Amino acid sequence: MKRFEERIADFNNALNRLKEAVSTDKDPTELEIDGTLQRFEFTFELAWKCMKDYLEKEGVSFSLGSPRDVIQNAFKYHLIDDGEAWIDMMLSRNDLSHLYDDAKSREIYEKIKGKYIGLLDVLIEKLKQE
Repeated sequence: MKRFEERIADFNNALNRLKEAVSTDKDPTELEIDGTLQRFEFTFELAWKCMKDYLEKEGVSFSLGSPRDVIQNAFKYHLIDDGEAWIDMMLSRNDLSHLYDDAKSREIYEKIKGKYIGLLDVLIEKLKQE
């Protein structure tokens, strides 16, 4: 139980730092985009691991091997509302591992600002209630 609470706290801190990275109104530099993408990767990792911990705590028994498995089961058990958006977020995170394209970096940065932060916010609020 304590590990679950610690991971939620880490996820919350990472999410706050990600929000800080995208809170500027000015056009971001490439370095700022790179930093935001790095923060996003870290925040996403904590998010899916928190989902996994939550599902295990609730006694959900399934193969918890991959982020995709966890996301699918988090949707199935109503921890998240938009499974497709979470899969899209996971794919964006995966793309970052092999990304050398500035246009794709900018596209993912905009998704983080416009869509992913909202999904992460909803998850952290649900997890804090547990």
